[in-house]
Amino acid sequence: MATKTIADETLETVSKETENPVIIDFWAEWCGPCKQMVPHLEVVSENLTGEVKILKINVDENPMAVSKFGIRGLPTLMLFKRGSIAESQVGAMSVTRFSQRFGQNIWNKTFLPY
Repeated sequence: MATKTIADETLETVSKETENPVIIDFWAEWCGPCKQMVPHLEVVSENLTGEVKILKINVDENPMAVSKFGIRGLPTLMLFKRGSIAESQVGAMSVTRFSQRFGQNIWNKTFLPY
C-alpha cells in the first residue's frame, strides 16, 4: 500500500504541505468501518500516485491529533490543500463516493479509479 503512517509529531508538517493535496485518515485498530476503508484507500492511493498523498494516523496512539482536529467519529478523512482543510468526511464510504467527495476538491472533477 502506498499510504504512510504518521504521528502527532509530524501531523502539523504534513498537513501544511503545499506541493500536493494530502488526505489524512484518522483511524483506530478496533474500528470496523476503518478496516472497511483500507481497500478503498489502497485503490485510490495506487491510482493517484504522485497526485495526492494519503496518510494514516492512529487516534489511540496520537491523542493530540484527536484534540487538534476535533475528531469525534471514525474513520475521519480530511483533505488538506495548501495547509487548510478543504474537505472532511466521517464514516466509511465506497470508492465512488470517495471520488465524488474528494475528487471535486482535488481536481474540480470526480475521478473513477476503475
